[in-house]
Amino acid sequence: MKKIAVSTAVSSLVLGASMAQADSKEPIVIPTHNWTSQITMAYVIGGIFESIGDNVSYVPADSQAVYESVRNGDVTISHEIWQSTFGKSFNNALDAGGIIDVGNHASPTQEEWWYPAYVGELCPGLPSWKALNDCSELFATAGSGGKGRYLDGPMDWHGQETLDRIKALDMDFTAKFAGSSGALWAELESAKKDNRAVVIFNWSPNFTDAGEGGSFVEFPEYTPGCKMSDGGDGKCGSPPAGWLKKAAYYQMPKKWPTAYKVFNNISFTKSDIGNMAALVDIDGLSHEEAAEKWLADNEATWKKWL
Repeated sequence: MKKIAVSTAVSSLVLGASMAQADSKEPIVIPTHNWTSQITMAYVIGGIFESIGDNVSYVPADSQAVYESVRNGDVTISHEIWQSTFGKSFNNALDAGGIIDVGNHASPTQEEWWYPAYVGELCPGLPSWKALNDCSELFATAGSGGKGRYLDGPMDWHGQETLDRIKALDMDFTAKFAGSSGALWAELESAKKDNRAVVIFNWSPNFTDAGEGGSFVEFPEYTPGCKMSDGGDGKCGSPPAGWLKKAAYYQMPKKWPTAYKVFNNISFTKSDIGNMAALVDIDGLSHEEAAEKWLADNEATWKKWL
């Protein structure tokens, strides 16, 4: 992958640290997954590492298995760990050892069923999940067997959890799994043109926080252990204000001490992450181009992390 060119004067503090204990010339391996902000953020962080003299490489990685890859050193960092979707896999890796919890980004998160604003007029009573269920026929599609259709993200994100919830709450819905985040936005755009009811998986921060907006469906309150995978009955929603974490290979502080210190300091806000996604999903830039633009437009933010 091409390196992101970042024109910057490295701070004397970072330069001094590098001289005291130089980072390894081996590349810092950054994973890319199948949603926009994560990929764009990978190139943003890679650009920051390159600005202090580190080498970087990017590898596609499974969004659930990546924490084992970090533990084993095949991947150096994981920079966008969402509590609801990936928390269990991340915590399992922590328990096994070899991976460092590098703290949270500034932004809280929400991951849930979501509908665009106009759908609220088509189905009175929303955002209640019971109202959604009462309106299930509005969301039926060819092939959904008369039930409402919920379009989830890729199966590897949290597919079984979705199926467990529909069954536990006895919902008159079926789930279809999109091949990528792009398929979610394509369905959203198609439904909007036809003024058609649609409910999809969405998350915040994301580019959909701005614009015409929409709302998350309100399911029964989340409590720790309520999911079937955690031994609960599955009759609950996702955390309403989840964490967004970073993680690193346990040898990173030794092999790349300067980059590790910078990675500790990196903390993206809701606006930062939403803007990264918007540059691709709204403005049409490539992930690399979006990262270059974000770095250029936000030097005052990321230079503080140096």
